[in-house]
Amino acid sequence: MAELVAVIASTHHPFYYRASTAAGEERSPFADEWVRKVEAFRATLTKARPDVLVMVGADHFHQLWLDNMPQFLIGKAPFYDANFHNEEREFHLPKMLLTGQEDLSAHLLREGLDAGFDLAFSNELRIDHSITCPIITLRPEHDLPIVPVYTNIFAPPLPRPKRFVELGRTIRQLVQSWPSGQRVAVIGTGHLSLELGGPRQFGPHGPDPEFDHKAVEWISTGDIEGCLAEVTLDSLHAPGNATHGFMDFMLMMGVAGEGAKADYVDTYDLYHTMEAFFTWYPNGAAA
Repeated sequence: MAELVAVIASTHHPFYYRASTAAGEERSPFADEWVRKVEAFRATLTKARPDVLVMVGADHFHQLWLDNMPQFLIGKAPFYDANFHNEEREFHLPKMLLTGQEDLSAHLLREGLDAGFDLAFSNELRIDHSITCPIITLRPEHDLPIVPVYTNIFAPPLPRPKRFVELGRTIRQLVQSWPSGQRVAVIGTGHLSLELGGPRQFGPHGPDPEFDHKAVEWISTGDIEGCLAEVTLDSLHAPGNATHGFMDFMLMMGVAGEGAKADYVDTYDLYHTMEAFFTWYPNGAAA
């Protein structure tokens, strides 16, 4: 069977690539510290020596739209094009071609359906910065095959937070039941409090530092029940108009498991948001 060697949750700030590659007067004053934190975080994946990456993210209305919006979708293609034109223009993200792991995609789909999740799939999925940004930060060589998993955090009606946790638990079980000797890392990206286009968008930190502090505590200690007791679809409007992306962090808590304390935790207040980085090693610390 496959071995789950790392569970990783992070933010996916689209300006990291631009900030980290800029030089001279164009380089932001916060870039060096940001790069330092990302490189330390990257080492936590490198140490796990994965063969395959399961990547959890959310399409930002690039390919999925209101004419057909799946709640949970798995990519099932041999290759994935990325990024989209507006991401190349605004964030300077590079064009990428990523290899898919079709066998694991098929396993997650078949067994996921049997486990009670009516998963959508796509053989022609193109992926955006919710998946490519964590690849840029964690595996810039983008040399490992991936299985993209997209969640709906944008277009109501949304799945409730508990359903995200349940899917995370199911993904862990399905990865561990995959009849393969490969080493799998599950990487999911969301965000903490976030405001887009609203009065709290730009500031020295995220729009709701109190929520961010509680969120980091929930995630780092594996307090799933405490998190579910406070977080609802309605409550997520208060920390910022785009905070429903936190449910992808909750999904990753489901993968890590109830009470699982993160082996690595780091954060960085970055003008309008708090960047957050978490790693768990299900079988103990990586060598």
